[in-house]
Amino acid sequence: MTPLTWLYVPGDRPRVIAKALSEGADVVVIDLEDAVAPDRKEYARDATADLLTEPPPVPVHVRVNALGTPWASADLAALTGLRGVSALRLPKVTAPAEVRQVAARTPLPLHALLESALAVEHAYAIARAHPALRGISLGETDLRADLGVRADAGLDWPRSRVVVAARAAGLPPPPQTVHPDIRDLEGLAASCAHGRALGFLGRAAIHPRQLPVIERAYLPSPAEVEHAETVLKAATDQEGAQALPDGRFVDAAVVAEARRTLSLARRGS
Repeated sequence: MTPLTWLYVPGDRPRVIAKALSEGADVVVIDLEDAVAPDRKEYARDATADLLTEPPPVPVHVRVNALGTPWASADLAALTGLRGVSALRLPKVTAPAEVRQVAARTPLPLHALLESALAVEHAYAIARAHPALRGISLGETDLRADLGVRADAGLDWPRSRVVVAARAAGLPPPPQTVHPDIRDLEGLAASCAHGRALGFLGRAAIHPRQLPVIERAYLPSPAEVEHAETVLKAATDQEGAQALPDGRFVDAAVVAEARRTLSLARRGS
C-alpha cells in the first residue's frame, strides 16, 4: 500500500507512541531528534528500543540524531537489529557520503531529510547515494531559516528540486513536510493541494487530527478516477496514441498516469 501519512511522535513519550500506533497513520515516525531535549536523548533511545523489540501493528520509522552529534552512534547501535524498526530517517543530510556512512553501519532502509541550501543543491547526488536509500524529503523549518525565506512561495523552487531529484533517481515521490499549526486544518488542506500540484505524494503530520485531511487531499477525486477509467478503456479498445471524445490526448504516459491514479484510488476504498 502506498503510504500517504507519516505521524511524528516524540521518542521520550512511550505512552504517546503506543497511542499513535492506533491512530490510523500509514507510518509512525518516532523522533529522537528535534522533539527530544538533550537531557532526554538517552531515555528516548532506550524507551524506543524497548518498544520496538517486536513488530508493531503499523510500520515504524525512527528519526535518529544527525551524524556529528553526540547521540548518533548510540542511536544506530541501539536500533539496528530491532524487529520493530522498518526504516531510519536521517536528519540534516547534506552530502551523499553521509548516507553511505550510515548504510555501512546498519542494514535498515534509510530516508534522507534535506534541511539546508547545501542539501537541496546536492539533492540528486544524495538521492543516488546508496541502494539502502528509499526516499528523500525536505525539512522546511530548518530550510526556511537557512534561506531567510518569509513567504511560503519562496520554498517552491526547493520543493520542485527535491521532487525532480527523487524521481530522477528512481525513488518514490517525496512526502510533504509537516504543517506546524495543528488547528489550521483548512490551511493544511490548501497546502496539501499545492504540494500535490508540485508532485509530492502524502505528508508528514504532528497530530492525529491532521491525518484524514492529508489522506483526502492526496486520494484521487471521483472526477480523476472517472477520467482514469476512461483513459484505460480507450487504451484497451485501441492501441497507440489517440484522442478521447472530449479532445484530450492519450498516449503511453497518460495511460501510465491513469494506472497510478486507479492504484491510489483502490488504496482508499
